Amino acid sequence: MKKKILVIEKNQSIIEIIDIVLTSEGYDVRLSQTENGILEQILDYQPDAILLDIIFPSEEGTELCRTIKATESIKNIPVIVLSTYNNIEKVKDICADEVIEKPFDISFLLETVKSQLPQRVN
Repeated sequence: MKKKILVIEKNQSIIEIIDIVLTSEGYDVRLSQTENGILEQILDYQPDAILLDIIFPSEEGTELCRTIKATESIKNIPVIVLSTYNNIEKVKDICADEVIEKPFDISFLLETVKSQLPQRVN
């Protein structure tokens, strides 16, 4: 069974690249450019990992990430944050399981996704 990855990314070019890369690696990928209705999608899709675009680690910027980690049925899904923010550790401390700095290396993206998948507890 293919591992499922949900990608929430606002930038059209980046989301297309991630889709191509993850799909070519055999992942089942679902894409979203908005956070609207995303919690319902997560509950329905039950991804094995989530790639989440967070521009700045503010209350508003990390709200979805914090909500995921506070929701019992999905809190164990690894959240990998994609960010241009220069203090990555701050983003990780707030809610992320891992953070990938943009612009990112595709090999590093794949390694990070793969390393987070085994940590999921059903």
